[in-house]
Amino acid sequence: MNNLLQRILFAVPAAALFIWITWLGGWFFQGMMVIIGFFIIQEMMKILEQCGQSTDALFPYTLGLWIMLSPNLPFAFEIGVGILVLFLSVQTFNQAEVVFSKLTSSLFAGIYAPLGLLCFMLINQMGEGTDGFVLSMMLIFMVWGSDVFAYFGGKTFGKRALAPKISPKKTWEGFFFGYVGSLVGASIVYFLFPLDMPITFTLVVPITILVATFGPIGDLLESKLKRRANIKDSSTILPGHGGFFDRFDALLLAAPVVFVSLQIFQEIGVF
Repeated sequence: MNNLLQRILFAVPAAALFIWITWLGGWFFQGMMVIIGFFIIQEMMKILEQCGQSTDALFPYTLGLWIMLSPNLPFAFEIGVGILVLFLSVQTFNQAEVVFSKLTSSLFAGIYAPLGLLCFMLINQMGEGTDGFVLSMMLIFMVWGSDVFAYFGGKTFGKRALAPKISPKKTWEGFFFGYVGSLVGASIVYFLFPLDMPITFTLVVPITILVATFGPIGDLLESKLKRRANIKDSSTILPGHGGFFDRFDALLLAAPVVFVSLQIFQEIGVF
């Protein structure tokens, strides 16, 4: 079975399952995000280890779980401070020479993916009724659209390398095609599933630009880590797709900028 066929046969039911659980929302959706977050943390820890940056065995998971569940936790701030103080205290008495490297690597592994997934969960909770689901799908389709158009646009017209030392196959032409794909993805969801929230399509356009800008940066960040670790995929858990980090790398940066943008728009009374 060739790789493209394997990718399609896995991607279609996986995407359907992901969309269905996102539609269910609540603890079903949050539980899925926590599981995905744990897989990404595990993959990041492995990559960092192969880069020569060791991490603590438990702290990234503990920190990540706290971040992803913080909106639902009583005394969330106090719990977070307690986790951080405990970790710093333990590492203070660690005699290993890599202790400071372990501190920074553990913080990065525990914060990066969980923070992006938390923002995605908060987007899913916005508005009333199905608004959160529609906004979540709009973000997902923007990311997917940007990725697909960037791939085919770069493959067809790509000449100038975007970041040759990080990902040689990515081109500026593909990057700009990603803006078109992001707009197409947003349009599909926006016009098929109307929002009760007063968000006009004029307001959606700048968000598509943000997604098509920061999504690829998230992709390049993972590529930079994998190149340093000299690996192709973050893991082999998803047939034909590598690992969860490979599949969600763009979303991890796109979700925070979209969430912050929507919050700012609300605060200034745009909608």
